[in-house]
Amino acid sequence: MKINRLEQRSSNTGPADWFSGEVRMEPLIQAQAPARVAAASVTFQPGARTAWHTHPLGQTLIVTAGVGRVQREGGPVEEIRAGDVIWFEPGERHWHGASPNLAMTHIAIQEALDGKTVDWLEHVSDAEYASH
Repeated sequence: MKINRLEQRSSNTGPADWFSGEVRMEPLIQAQAPARVAAASVTFQPGARTAWHTHPLGQTLIVTAGVGRVQREGGPVEEIRAGDVIWFEPGERHWHGASPNLAMTHIAIQEALDGKTVDWLEHVSDAEYASH
């Protein structure tokens, strides 16, 4: 058994290559092989969002606070709220982030395939984000 205490973890600013706006990431789980799950709590300030990206084995988001937006390629921008659980299929191109006026926090859970959990793509444009 291993207890991962709050005071032993640190949050980090979301890298500008992966996010637009103010984002804080707090790692929660980085399993050791043969397990392959990883999880983080991610807080997006109003208007902040990920870049377009995919996950080789899919991703689950559990919204824990606030109001946000998600979109899969070819689909509409959809509003998400605390308590919502979102599943993205393996390889499904998508983005997620806060609403324009409210922050949003979610727990992101994904598995690694050959050591990789995500493939980052281009940033979401302001027009794409505003197409709600």
